[in-house]
Order: sequence, then structure tokens, then C-alpha cells
Amino acid sequence: MNNNDRKYIVLLGDGMADHPIEALGGKTILEHAHIPNMDYLASKGITGITSTVPKGMSPGSDTANLSIFGYDPALNYTGRAPLEAISMGINLGADDVAFRCNIVNAAGSIMEDFTASHIDSALSEIVIRAISRGITDADIEFYPGVSYRNLMVWRNYPYSSIAETTPPHDIQGENTEKYLPSGDGSSRLKELMQKALIIIADSEEIKKGAEKLQGNPESIWLWGGGKKPAIETLESRFGLHGYTISAVDLIHGIGVAAGLEPYYVEGATGYIDTNYEGKASALISLIKECNYVFLHVESPDESGHEGSLEKKIESIEDFDKKIVGPVTRAMEEEYSSFSILLMPDHHTPISLKTHTDDPVPFSIYSRGGELENEKRGKAAAYCEKTAEDTGLYIPAAHRLIEIMIKDSLD
Repeated sequence: MNNNDRKYIVLLGDGMADHPIEALGGKTILEHAHIPNMDYLASKGITGITSTVPKGMSPGSDTANLSIFGYDPALNYTGRAPLEAISMGINLGADDVAFRCNIVNAAGSIMEDFTASHIDSALSEIVIRAISRGITDADIEFYPGVSYRNLMVWRNYPYSSIAETTPPHDIQGENTEKYLPSGDGSSRLKELMQKALIIIADSEEIKKGAEKLQGNPESIWLWGGGKKPAIETLESRFGLHGYTISAVDLIHGIGVAAGLEPYYVEGATGYIDTNYEGKASALISLIKECNYVFLHVESPDESGHEGSLEKKIESIEDFDKKIVGPVTRAMEEEYSSFSILLMPDHHTPISLKTHTDDPVPFSIYSRGGELENEKRGKAAAYCEKTAEDTGLYIPAAHRLIEIMIKDSLD
């Protein structure tokens, strides 16, 4: 299938969806926020709801985004960390297992902050290097990533099943004891976490780094273990070739596995201070040389995990003003044939501070194709309620890419 002439774009606001909030008069944040550009996409295209997480699976950003990339998580998901390892260029053998290694504040058995005060990447690297020097086990390797998001690889994992773990952002403010790793390999993981806690506490280098750089590292949290996945590329399936734009290794990792190239924008932090304008400019430039770009913004999700209504509203309005608007206008000015998919990957309600598996709202704005004339899925604005009210429901979100390619709901 050759799609060189038509352009395909995904604009993803991580965790944008939310539940009705009493302080907003019973509206969700998407209903309340000033998002004229998202409303425009909804009014010009088709809008509905879709399930990004198969029944029985955890509503993580890994499973949800894998689905949005066009892959059924029930068939293709092997774990979060190995997807990030791919992005970081870490080679995993058939028996190796990668784990996410968050730097956190949990030294007192309470998950005080799963981001270690949004630790600066430079300080995070100091912490990971210190742990690597202190833990010299031949089969254990630590790799620095972005901010609190780092990796550990257990080479030649000796068990048939992978230890069960809990994402630290799901237990903010809770006692960590009942959420520690369990099952095969869990004793080793807990031992490594305890060793790292002592190393961090005793390291003068880390203390000096923390005086100059943002962050308050206390300990590590290992989770999201898995082995290297093998999936068919988007080029092979749909003729799509292009880029991922994100501050998060998970997105780039899925993209690399799917045959896409990661593009790193200077100043992209994964937080509310991220370089929105730089991301939009990068997409507008990159789409000229390819036919597919997946642009991801993490900040609404981070604000949801913090339980900050003010920051989540700000991040969604910034996403609308600084990315959705400029990208939409550029596409309309430059191209006669394109599709833009707008959606979150999951809900991150500020009342819960974690993800849920509720169906999410999506809009597809298509120009120069059959969906322009589609009568179903009509909405005047973009939010959870208007999307549900259209009556358009796509049970499995991994089908959205097929709908974009075919430019038809049928």
C-alpha cells in the first residue's frame, strides 16, 4: 500500500481525559478548558469514543499507546520497560528482562513522590552512575534515561515468569510495603532496591549534585519488566514511514519497534514546562519528508498524577494553543490530502491520581477523502461527553489507524 501522497498525523495529549469535577460545576477538564483548536478538529471531522486497553489488562501508557500505534496489546504487549530499552538503543537478548527504574522519594516506606521532585536528567544520571558503581553484579545493568525515568536490565533472567510489580505513580502517598515486587525474581529486585537506597544515602557526589540541580533522590523503584517484543512495522502493514516526537522513551520505543525514527526536541521535558512550540515546529518540518508523525505530550498525565487541577487545565490549553492550532493550520495551508487523529491514551483523573480504563474521546479530521462526507460521529466540540453523545464507538483503538488509512468507518 502506497500512502506517499497523503499525510497522517497523531496528536496525543497523554492522560487528557478525566471525570466530572465538582469544582468545575460537574464538567470535565476538557469541557471546561478553552480548547478552540480541538473543538475545531471535532467539528470538522468524526468524533467518538474508543477503548485503548483490552479488557483485563492494566490501563498503562504502554498498553494504551501500543494500541494507538495500531497494535493489539493482547497480542503484542510484552512489558513497558523493553519498549523504552529499544528507544535507548539497549540491546536485549532473548532471555534478558528490562525493568523501569524510577528514581523516587520513598525512603520512609511511603511513596512521597514518584518523580523525585521531577529530578533533572543530569542529577538522575549521577544517581544511576553511582548505583552502577555500587552494584557490580555481572547480570545487572543500570541505564540513565530522562528525568526520573531510567532502566535496569537483568541479563539471562533465570525464571519462566517475570516478577509482578506496581507502577509507582499508582501508589502516590501510600505505604509501599504491600506493593513491593512479588513472584519469581522478586527477592532479587527488593534486594537491589534496598542496596540502591543505601548507595544514594551515602553518596557525597549525589548530595553535591542535588545542591546544584533540581531533584530530591532517595531511592529507586523497579517495575514494568518484560522481554524484547517483535512486531511488524507500519511500513510493511500500511506503507507508513516517519517519526515520533516525544520526551518519553516509551513512545520512541514503540515507534522504533514499529519502524519509525525518534525525533528529539530540545527543551522537551515531559512536564508542564515542555517545549510545545518546538514540538509543533518539528512536526511541521518533518511531515514534508514523510507521511506519518506521532506527536506525544506527557504534561496532562503528569498533572493528573499530581492531582493538580490548575496544572492539568494549563497543560491541556497549552497543548491546544501551541500544538493543535499551529499544526492544524499548517496542514490546511500546505496539503490537500491528510488525516489528523486527536486523542488521549487514557483517563488520568485528578481525583484518583492514576489511570483508568474508561473509553477515551477521539476525533479524526480528514481532508481530501471519504471521511469528509461521513454523517456519523458529528460533534460541535471535543470532550468526553460530546464524543459519547455521537454514538460512535470503536471497541478496539488499534483499529483507528486502519480507519485513517482506509479513510472510512466501514
